[in-house]
Amino acid sequence: MKRINIICIITVLLLFITASCTKVIDLKLGDKTGELVIEANIVNTDGPQVVQLSRNVPFTSTNTYPAVSGATVVITDDENTDVVLDEGPAGFYSAAQFTGTPGKTYHLSVTTDGKVYKATSTMPRPVTLDSVSTTDSQFNKGKNQKVLTVHFSDPPNIANQYRFILYVNSVQVKTIFAFDDDFSDGRNVNIDLFENDIDIFPGDVVSIEMECIDKPVYTYWFTQQQQQANNPGGGVAPSNPPTNITPTTLGYFSAHTTQRLTFVVR
Repeated sequence: MKRINIICIITVLLLFITASCTKVIDLKLGDKTGELVIEANIVNTDGPQVVQLSRNVPFTSTNTYPAVSGATVVITDDENTDVVLDEGPAGFYSAAQFTGTPGKTYHLSVTTDGKVYKATSTMPRPVTLDSVSTTDSQFNKGKNQKVLTVHFSDPPNIANQYRFILYVNSVQVKTIFAFDDDFSDGRNVNIDLFENDIDIFPGDVVSIEMECIDKPVYTYWFTQQQQQANNPGGGVAPSNPPTNITPTTLGYFSAHTTQRLTFVVR
Protein backbone atom coordinates (compact mmCIF):
# COMPACT_ATOMS: atom_id res chain seq x y z
CA MET A 1 0.00 0.00 0.00
CA LYS A 2 2.83 2.37 0.88
CA ARG A 3 4.40 1.77 -2.53
CA ILE A 4 1.11 2.50 -4.30
CA ASN A 5 0.65 5.72 -2.34
CA ILE A 6 4.19 6.85 -3.18
CA ILE A 7 3.58 6.17 -6.90
CA CYS A 8 0.32 8.17 -6.78
CA ILE A 9 2.04 11.10 -5.07
CA ILE A 10 4.88 11.10 -7.62
CA THR A 11 2.37 10.97 -10.50
CA VAL A 12 0.41 13.93 -9.12
CA LEU A 13 3.62 15.93 -8.65
CA LEU A 14 4.72 15.20 -12.24
CA LEU A 15 1.34 16.29 -13.60
CA PHE A 16 1.52 19.50 -11.56
CA ILE A 17 5.03 20.29 -12.77
CA THR A 18 4.08 19.58 -16.40
CA ALA A 19 1.01 21.79 -16.19
CA SER A 20 2.92 24.63 -14.55
CA CYS A 21 5.58 24.47 -17.28
CA THR A 22 3.12 24.59 -20.17
CA LYS A 23 4.05 27.39 -22.56
CA VAL A 24 1.47 29.38 -24.49
CA ILE A 25 2.29 29.09 -28.21
CA ASP A 26 1.53 32.18 -30.27
CA LEU A 27 0.88 31.06 -33.85
CA LYS A 28 2.23 33.54 -36.39
CA LEU A 29 -0.28 33.52 -39.21
CA GLY A 30 0.66 34.95 -42.60
CA ASP A 31 -0.48 38.57 -42.62
CA LYS A 32 0.80 40.14 -45.81
CA THR A 33 -1.63 42.97 -46.45
CA GLY A 34 -2.17 45.91 -48.74
CA GLU A 35 -1.66 43.95 -51.96
CA LEU A 36 -3.67 44.93 -55.01
CA VAL A 37 -6.65 42.68 -55.75
CA ILE A 38 -7.99 42.70 -59.33
CA GLU A 39 -11.34 41.04 -60.08
CA ALA A 40 -12.05 41.58 -63.78
CA ASN A 41 -14.81 39.99 -65.83
CA ILE A 42 -15.82 40.43 -69.47
CA VAL A 43 -18.97 38.55 -70.49
CA ASN A 44 -21.01 37.98 -73.65
CA THR A 45 -24.07 39.83 -72.36
CA ASP A 46 -24.93 43.51 -72.54
CA GLY A 47 -22.92 45.66 -70.11
CA PRO A 48 -21.86 46.94 -67.85
CA GLN A 49 -18.56 45.07 -67.86
CA VAL A 50 -16.94 45.56 -64.45
CA VAL A 51 -13.43 45.52 -63.02
CA GLN A 52 -13.09 45.82 -59.24
CA LEU A 53 -9.86 47.01 -57.60
CA SER A 54 -9.19 46.72 -53.88
CA ARG A 55 -6.51 45.95 -51.28
CA ASN A 56 -6.37 42.79 -49.20
CA VAL A 57 -6.70 42.98 -45.42
CA PRO A 58 -5.27 40.99 -42.47
CA PHE A 59 -6.40 37.38 -42.07
CA THR A 60 -8.06 38.25 -38.76
CA SER A 61 -10.00 41.24 -40.13
CA THR A 62 -13.53 41.39 -41.44
CA ASN A 63 -13.99 41.03 -45.20
CA THR A 64 -14.05 44.75 -45.87
CA TYR A 65 -11.54 45.53 -48.59
CA PRO A 66 -10.36 49.12 -49.16
CA ALA A 67 -11.22 50.35 -52.65
CA VAL A 68 -8.48 51.43 -55.04
CA SER A 69 -9.49 54.68 -56.72
CA GLY A 70 -7.89 56.81 -59.41
CA ALA A 71 -6.60 53.91 -61.50
CA THR A 72 -6.61 53.77 -65.29
CA VAL A 73 -8.33 50.62 -66.56
CA VAL A 74 -8.37 49.73 -70.26
CA ILE A 75 -9.73 46.69 -72.11
CA THR A 76 -8.32 45.98 -75.59
CA ASP A 77 -9.63 43.31 -77.98
CA ASP A 78 -7.64 41.39 -80.59
CA GLU A 79 -8.58 44.04 -83.18
CA ASN A 80 -6.76 46.69 -81.08
CA THR A 81 -9.99 48.44 -80.08
CA ASP A 82 -9.53 50.14 -76.72
CA VAL A 83 -12.30 50.62 -74.17
CA VAL A 84 -11.51 52.87 -71.20
CA LEU A 85 -13.52 51.99 -68.09
CA ASP A 86 -15.01 54.74 -65.91
CA GLU A 87 -14.87 54.63 -62.11
CA GLY A 88 -17.99 54.73 -60.01
CA PRO A 89 -18.54 53.87 -57.23
CA ALA A 90 -15.06 53.88 -55.68
CA GLY A 91 -12.99 50.90 -56.78
CA PHE A 92 -15.46 49.78 -59.45
CA TYR A 93 -14.54 50.48 -63.08
CA SER A 94 -17.13 49.77 -65.77
CA ALA A 95 -18.01 50.13 -69.44
CA ALA A 96 -21.75 50.26 -70.15
CA GLN A 97 -21.73 50.01 -73.95
CA PHE A 98 -19.53 46.98 -74.36
CA THR A 99 -20.38 43.31 -74.95
CA GLY A 100 -17.81 40.53 -75.10
CA THR A 101 -17.66 38.31 -78.20
CA PRO A 102 -16.96 34.54 -77.99
CA GLY A 103 -13.73 33.58 -79.73
CA LYS A 104 -12.08 36.96 -79.15
CA THR A 105 -9.04 37.54 -76.98
CA TYR A 106 -9.13 40.47 -74.57
CA HIS A 107 -6.28 42.29 -72.88
CA LEU A 108 -6.57 44.08 -69.54
CA SER A 109 -4.34 46.97 -68.47
CA VAL A 110 -4.55 48.45 -64.96
CA THR A 111 -2.33 51.38 -64.03
CA THR A 112 -2.22 52.38 -60.36
CA ASP A 113 0.44 53.81 -58.05
CA GLY A 114 2.83 54.12 -61.00
CA LYS A 115 2.67 50.40 -61.80
CA VAL A 116 1.06 48.68 -64.80
CA TYR A 117 -0.64 45.28 -64.46
CA LYS A 118 -1.59 43.28 -67.54
CA ALA A 119 -3.60 40.14 -68.24
CA THR A 120 -5.04 38.28 -71.23
CA SER A 121 -8.11 36.05 -71.50
CA THR A 122 -9.83 34.40 -74.47
CA MET A 123 -13.61 34.07 -74.36
CA PRO A 124 -14.60 30.46 -75.24
CA ARG A 125 -17.52 29.50 -77.45
CA PRO A 126 -20.68 29.08 -75.37
CA VAL A 127 -21.97 25.67 -74.33
CA THR A 128 -25.68 25.50 -73.56
CA LEU A 129 -26.88 24.53 -70.09
CA ASP A 130 -29.71 22.18 -71.06
CA SER A 131 -31.44 21.65 -67.72
CA VAL A 132 -31.16 21.29 -63.95
CA SER A 133 -32.70 18.43 -61.96
CA THR A 134 -33.08 17.79 -58.22
CA THR A 135 -32.70 14.61 -56.17
CA ASP A 136 -33.02 13.85 -52.47
CA SER A 137 -29.83 14.36 -50.47
CA GLN A 138 -28.28 11.09 -49.31
CA PHE A 139 -26.67 12.84 -46.33
CA ASN A 140 -29.88 14.16 -44.76
CA LYS A 141 -32.43 11.49 -45.52
CA GLY A 142 -35.93 12.21 -44.28
CA LYS A 143 -35.44 16.01 -44.23
CA ASN A 144 -36.48 16.49 -47.89
CA GLN A 145 -33.20 18.31 -48.58
CA LYS A 146 -32.26 18.50 -52.27
CA VAL A 147 -29.12 18.19 -54.39
CA LEU A 148 -28.93 19.94 -57.76
CA THR A 149 -27.60 18.31 -60.94
CA VAL A 150 -26.72 20.26 -64.09
CA HIS A 151 -27.09 18.66 -67.52
CA PHE A 152 -25.37 19.73 -70.76
CA SER A 153 -23.65 18.33 -73.85
CA ASP A 154 -19.91 18.88 -74.05
CA PRO A 155 -18.65 19.67 -77.60
CA PRO A 156 -16.31 16.97 -78.99
CA ASN A 157 -12.63 17.49 -79.73
CA ILE A 158 -12.50 20.86 -77.95
CA ALA A 159 -10.99 21.52 -74.53
CA ASN A 160 -13.71 23.07 -72.40
CA GLN A 161 -13.71 24.40 -68.86
CA TYR A 162 -16.72 25.39 -66.80
CA ARG A 163 -17.58 27.28 -63.65
CA PHE A 164 -20.98 27.24 -61.95
CA ILE A 165 -22.32 29.82 -59.49
CA LEU A 166 -25.27 28.86 -57.32
CA TYR A 167 -27.77 31.20 -55.66
CA VAL A 168 -30.44 30.07 -53.18
CA ASN A 169 -33.17 32.63 -52.51
CA SER A 170 -30.88 35.33 -53.99
CA VAL A 171 -27.95 34.42 -51.67
CA GLN A 172 -24.79 33.17 -53.38
CA VAL A 173 -23.54 29.80 -52.15
CA LYS A 174 -19.90 30.05 -51.07
CA THR A 175 -18.91 26.70 -52.57
CA ILE A 176 -16.80 26.96 -55.73
CA PHE A 177 -17.68 24.69 -58.67
CA ALA A 178 -15.05 24.36 -61.43
CA PHE A 179 -14.85 21.48 -63.93
CA ASP A 180 -13.13 20.55 -67.19
CA ASP A 181 -13.91 17.92 -69.85
CA ASP A 182 -10.77 15.78 -69.53
CA PHE A 183 -12.96 12.72 -68.92
CA SER A 184 -16.19 13.88 -70.57
CA ASP A 185 -15.16 15.29 -73.94
CA GLY A 186 -18.04 15.07 -76.42
CA ARG A 187 -20.39 13.43 -73.92
CA ASN A 188 -23.66 14.24 -72.23
CA VAL A 189 -22.55 15.58 -68.87
CA ASN A 190 -24.39 15.35 -65.55
CA ILE A 191 -22.69 17.09 -62.61
CA ASP A 192 -23.96 17.09 -59.03
CA LEU A 193 -23.39 20.44 -57.33
CA PHE A 194 -22.64 19.18 -53.82
CA GLU A 195 -22.39 21.92 -51.19
CA ASN A 196 -22.94 22.27 -47.46
CA ASP A 197 -23.25 26.04 -47.25
CA ILE A 198 -27.01 26.57 -47.75
CA ASP A 199 -29.53 23.76 -47.41
CA ILE A 200 -31.95 23.51 -50.35
CA PHE A 201 -35.58 22.52 -49.85
CA PRO A 202 -38.77 22.48 -51.95
CA GLY A 203 -40.09 26.01 -52.43
CA ASP A 204 -36.63 27.62 -52.54
CA VAL A 205 -35.86 29.82 -55.54
CA VAL A 206 -32.59 28.69 -57.11
CA SER A 207 -30.49 30.36 -59.80
CA ILE A 208 -27.54 28.67 -61.51
CA GLU A 209 -25.04 30.54 -63.66
CA MET A 210 -22.94 28.52 -66.08
CA GLU A 211 -19.68 30.12 -67.25
CA CYS A 212 -17.49 28.82 -70.07
CA ILE A 213 -13.97 29.87 -69.04
CA ASP A 214 -10.51 29.55 -70.54
CA LYS A 215 -7.76 27.34 -69.11
CA PRO A 216 -5.87 29.90 -66.95
CA VAL A 217 -9.11 31.07 -65.33
CA TYR A 218 -10.14 27.44 -64.76
CA THR A 219 -6.80 26.80 -63.04
CA TYR A 220 -7.46 29.79 -60.75
CA TRP A 221 -10.94 28.60 -59.72
CA PHE A 222 -10.01 24.90 -59.55
CA THR A 223 -7.18 25.72 -57.16
CA GLN A 224 -9.61 27.68 -55.01
CA GLN A 225 -12.00 24.75 -55.12
CA GLN A 226 -9.32 22.25 -54.06
CA GLN A 227 -8.25 24.37 -51.11
CA GLN A 228 -11.85 24.87 -50.11
CA ALA A 229 -12.50 21.11 -50.22
CA ASN A 230 -9.47 20.20 -48.09
CA ASN A 231 -9.55 22.88 -45.41
CA PRO A 232 -9.80 23.07 -42.51
CA GLY A 233 -8.05 19.87 -41.56
CA GLY A 234 -7.15 18.82 -45.08
CA GLY A 235 -3.97 18.21 -47.00
CA VAL A 236 -3.76 21.40 -49.03
CA ALA A 237 -2.38 24.50 -47.34
CA PRO A 238 -4.18 27.76 -48.16
CA SER A 239 -2.20 29.88 -50.60
CA ASN A 240 -2.75 32.37 -53.38
CA PRO A 241 -4.09 30.58 -56.48
CA PRO A 242 -2.14 31.01 -59.75
CA THR A 243 -3.19 34.21 -61.47
CA ASN A 244 -3.09 35.28 -65.12
CA ILE A 245 -2.07 38.82 -64.11
CA THR A 246 1.49 40.13 -64.47
CA PRO A 247 3.32 41.28 -62.46
CA THR A 248 1.81 38.77 -60.04
CA THR A 249 -0.87 40.14 -57.75
CA LEU A 250 -4.08 38.82 -56.27
CA GLY A 251 -7.11 38.14 -58.46
CA TYR A 252 -7.86 37.21 -62.06
CA PHE A 253 -9.06 38.45 -65.45
CA SER A 254 -11.81 36.33 -67.01
CA ALA A 255 -13.42 36.72 -70.44
CA HIS A 256 -16.22 34.16 -70.39
CA THR A 257 -19.69 33.35 -71.64
CA THR A 258 -22.51 33.17 -69.14
CA GLN A 259 -26.09 32.01 -68.91
CA ARG A 260 -28.54 31.61 -66.03
CA LEU A 261 -31.42 29.29 -65.18
CA THR A 262 -33.81 30.24 -62.37
CA PHE A 263 -36.50 27.95 -61.00
CA VAL A 264 -38.48 26.96 -57.91
CA VAL A 265 -37.34 23.70 -56.31
CA ARG A 266 -40.06 21.00 -56.31
